[in-house]
Amino acid sequence: MLIQRHGTTRRYSNSVAHNGTVYLVEVPSNLEGDVTAQTENLLASVDCLLAQAGSDRTRLLMVTIYLADMADYDAMNMVWDAWVPEGHAPTRACLQARLANPGYRIEMVLTAAVNQA
Repeated sequence: MLIQRHGTTRRYSNSVAHNGTVYLVEVPSNLEGDVTAQTENLLASVDCLLAQAGSDRTRLLMVTIYLADMADYDAMNMVWDAWVPEGHAPTRACLQARLANPGYRIEMVLTAAVNQA
């Protein structure tokens, strides 16, 4: 099966698709924002990456959310709940972690099915 990589650098790819599944990791680009702004920014980017791979948010299978501070959980969930289409919630985990950049409030790892039509 063909492996498709998008946004590939020496260190990582923005997304990798194989056998009808797309894998991606996303961080916010607006490091000055609070967790609400960073979550909105990150999810807008996820929409673009999913579309580029032939998928969308209704096809999410599994999401792992990493928060720099669990005190941001409720604020992040307000954005998340508005973004995930009703009836299409993926399996999800949320953890607190020290993120690679101290400006990151959030990071997500996502797996989605690719539209095979």
